[in-house]
Amino acid sequence: MVTERAYAKVNLTLHVTGQRDDGYHLLDSLVVFAGIYDEICAEPADDLSLEICGPFAAGLAAEADNLVLRAARLLAQGHGAAIRLTKNLPVASGIGGGSADAAAALRALARLWGVDLPDMAKVAGLGADVPVCLASRAVRMRGIGEDISPLSPLPALEIVLVNAGVGVPTPQVFKALAQKTNPAMPENLPAWPDAAAFCEWLAAQRNDLQAPAASIAPEITETLGLLRASGCLFAGMSGSGATCFGVCAPGQAEQAASAISQQRPDWWVAAGQLIRDTT
Repeated sequence: MVTERAYAKVNLTLHVTGQRDDGYHLLDSLVVFAGIYDEICAEPADDLSLEICGPFAAGLAAEADNLVLRAARLLAQGHGAAIRLTKNLPVASGIGGGSADAAAALRALARLWGVDLPDMAKVAGLGADVPVCLASRAVRMRGIGEDISPLSPLPALEIVLVNAGVGVPTPQVFKALAQKTNPAMPENLPAWPDAAAFCEWLAAQRNDLQAPAASIAPEITETLGLLRASGCLFAGMSGSGATCFGVCAPGQAEQAASAISQQRPDWWVAAGQLIRDTT
């Protein structure tokens, strides 16, 4: 059996810089990955199958168009595997769960079958976030997700992820975005010596989708308030929502997560380290 982790993808910044003629939006985003994850397990089998379990399994169906099965078929036609997805991350919540699952399936099945990963153009055909999830390293992501460049090493940080259990459809969020052409991040990103410097820099950036998402789901504003009150150094919304994040100094995330869980026991709250490998 081969096992791979599908780490939560977090957009610490998300600047919407334009829109192409085909409707795709152009982005400039600082993307990181949290040590909070789904899990893919794969073992040899005659046919290709998918079983979904875990706390958020009910939100998905193991049908032919499931992104994990699409990734498997893309990798190697004619091979078989019994795949199990343990779904620990909320579905359609702005933390790249489906894309991360597909990327983890590609990594797992490439090892199981002894084949090379597909080229990035084919991987991108599964979804704009799948290439960045394939590496699961902190990067700057531009364009529609195809322009990926490494970052300076990040300081040691922890992160809290919070989802109030509300759905925010991505098309509705983009439709509610009044201004589609906004400034990008600075062309040259700084080196960040410590957590305080990093969070001070984050505070000067944006997620252009946060305001339109909060207009659809007011729980986002409440979530951000709880994160700030819990002692996080910086709080923001990931992707198009509704999951929000709090960046914490080392050793602080579990305490912040516990404080939020006590106030909102029916919400999804998770804490973990920020993955720092940028090589």
